[in-house]
Amino acid sequence: MQPKPLLIRVHLDDNVAIVINEDGLPAGTICPGGLALRENIPQGHKVALCQIPEGAPITRYGAAIGYAARPIAAGNWVQESLVLLPEPPVMATLPLATRLPAPLPPLEGYSFQGFRNADGTVGTRNVLGISTSVQCVAGVVDFVVARIKHELLPKYPNVDDVVGLNHAYGCGVAIDAPDAIIPIRTLRNLALNPNLGGALMVVGLGCEKLQPERLLPEGAAASPEDFPILRLQDERFHGFGEMVSAIMEMAEKRLRELDRRRREACPASALVVGLQCGGSDAFSGVTANPAVGFAADLLVRAGATVMFSEVTEVRDAIHLLTPRAADEEVGRALIREIEWYDRYLERGGADRSANTTPGNKTGGLANIVEKALGSVVKSGSTPIVAVLSPGERVRRKGLVFAATPASDFVCGTLQLASGMTLQVFTTGRGTPYGLAMAPVVKVATRSALSRRWHDLIDVDAGQIATGAATIEQVGWEIFHLILEVSSGRKQTWADRWGLHNALTLFNPAPVT
Repeated sequence: MQPKPLLIRVHLDDNVAIVINEDGLPAGTICPGGLALRENIPQGHKVALCQIPEGAPITRYGAAIGYAARPIAAGNWVQESLVLLPEPPVMATLPLATRLPAPLPPLEGYSFQGFRNADGTVGTRNVLGISTSVQCVAGVVDFVVARIKHELLPKYPNVDDVVGLNHAYGCGVAIDAPDAIIPIRTLRNLALNPNLGGALMVVGLGCEKLQPERLLPEGAAASPEDFPILRLQDERFHGFGEMVSAIMEMAEKRLRELDRRRREACPASALVVGLQCGGSDAFSGVTANPAVGFAADLLVRAGATVMFSEVTEVRDAIHLLTPRAADEEVGRALIREIEWYDRYLERGGADRSANTTPGNKTGGLANIVEKALGSVVKSGSTPIVAVLSPGERVRRKGLVFAATPASDFVCGTLQLASGMTLQVFTTGRGTPYGLAMAPVVKVATRSALSRRWHDLIDVDAGQIATGAATIEQVGWEIFHLILEVSSGRKQTWADRWGLHNALTLFNPAPVT
């Protein structure tokens, strides 16, 4: 027996809807309202609800996601080839701080068990981080990290992990080029992430352009006591074994400091939560991202900091965000970051259309406009109170736009540098992505993915599409899971399996 045909039309003005049925719908299916499908349409893909003339707008989310390349009959599959990409919003005409959302009522009484730091921040983990100033030392640090985990960590049960902050930067680069500030700032701020507890240590080579002292906090003097730095080229080392012993000795001192820390009750306002999506599909903007947006509103109401990012996945929806800026200065900062990225892409001979992946398209997304309109929904509905350039530390509570590329691992690295202590990641196609420095809560857009990846997905938002749950119910589920994971009472699937992506710096500066 053929299942009941299910379609989702997001907005009354939409002239397309997406197919919900997991196996798609065959030609000849009669949908609610009497619409007859003229061809087979896969799950997540769009069906024309009426005749769409050539050149007419194709509307989803109440906005034009493109224009018809040729006439499209009612009941036809609106494939990617039929959707002509529209021009992006013009920055000069964007309204700034004109539709400030009304304040939501405070959400009180929520807390988590976190690790308090001397600078007032709170970690969700207690991790030893070993900073590196150049890729040349990465192999040595990896070797030492493995030794520390095996030999030292069992002696310090209150320390969750040890992480080498390895990267592909540090030498062979134009170290004083203007854009070099981005990778350098990122590395400096990664070491200050609240989950690392302030126990900073740096391993360098000695001859690199990025001298280790440049990774210390701004204004700090290099003190062996407060900011230990070890260079492998130091003439006191005779062989690899002595290098390893010196790093382990330095690490054990830091482990003793971290082991004295204990989880304690902290208000939810101390959380810094990053939002990201990867492997997006046509369900992202109607299930997972709206639920995450609802959870983001709950976090902001509780006084927490929430960061959303991914410039190219905001670009085509920027006209929906600048009116939400808390003031004109924040609105202008949003425009500044978008325009910088436009120029960056142009220098590389690309534009925002390069963002969409084969998986996005297989999942029903026709282009970057449709993807962006569904992506920004995860920012919720509160005012945007601040904008961060790539790798800058967050200093405001509330909803913050942290400008990053859309690449999962680059975005994750930059959000960690900005101070993120937990990330919520939505996915339609699926990804095993995870971070060693902060837990990643994975939210599936489709129930089929959640069932198939039952031991990789943490929350099934696909229930929203079928009516088995509401956006609000899944949003509350995500909110409560954030508190549980931040308290160490629950583990995400990525952490259970130890699935952690490498840190990946964003370096738009020249490589020499």
